[in-house]
Amino acid sequence: MKTIVTWNVNGIRAAVGHGMLDWLEKCQPDILCLQETKAHPDQLDEEILSPNGYTTHWVSAEKKGYSGTAAFVKKEPVSISILGKKKFDSEGRVQILEYKAFTIVNAYFPNSQEAGKRLDYKIDFCNALLRECERRRKAGENLIICGDYNIAHKEIDLKNPKTNQKNPGFLPEERAWMDKFVKKGYVDTFRMFNQEPEQYTWWSYRFKARERNIGWRIDLHAVNEAFKDKVKSVEILDDVTGSDHCPVLLRLK
Repeated sequence: MKTIVTWNVNGIRAAVGHGMLDWLEKCQPDILCLQETKAHPDQLDEEILSPNGYTTHWVSAEKKGYSGTAAFVKKEPVSISILGKKKFDSEGRVQILEYKAFTIVNAYFPNSQEAGKRLDYKIDFCNALLRECERRRKAGENLIICGDYNIAHKEIDLKNPKTNQKNPGFLPEERAWMDKFVKKGYVDTFRMFNQEPEQYTWWSYRFKARERNIGWRIDLHAVNEAFKDKVKSVEILDDVTGSDHCPVLLRLK
């Protein structure tokens, strides 16, 4: 397995309506990790549940039309699990796929919302996820933690850092958690290869933000330090539409 794509589709049915399955047929990643699917499997057509060459696995929120993660895989994992914390699993936020060579943590991090309304919930989620990653890393697993982090870590990761200091996704507490995550030995793979500004994965639907490239880089793959030499390249597929986020593709050696 060489290619792993992460993509917040902001509604799987909407994304399919905008050509997601055609894109999948052309791109052919070995593993596609989706976030914000906003659907239960019983709401989906067979073309989504069983696209050509893939098996799909779903972790849905209890609330319909909200949150959720999914994975489209060519090769079945050894095991699939969830985080094991009710208040996060009830929103379908984490899907863990264990393979022999590595474990993928497919995560949809909460949005801290206006005025930090859900900031405590988000930081609790971040810490719970990190504990699980550390448990697995110490047990000898190599990790690929991919998804929508809903955090722009550095000023380079969004267009207007000065005017977003108090906005969700760029709050000091969120950025401090990313600092902690990195200090624990997790590597933002995109920045291994690209140090350029104006590289974004999400754009507001308002004000022609995508057309003007006024965006945020909040979707990424992180890996544990011991695994980073296995990463060959990372590419933001910003020409792929169908969501307010775009896919990010990681290639392994």
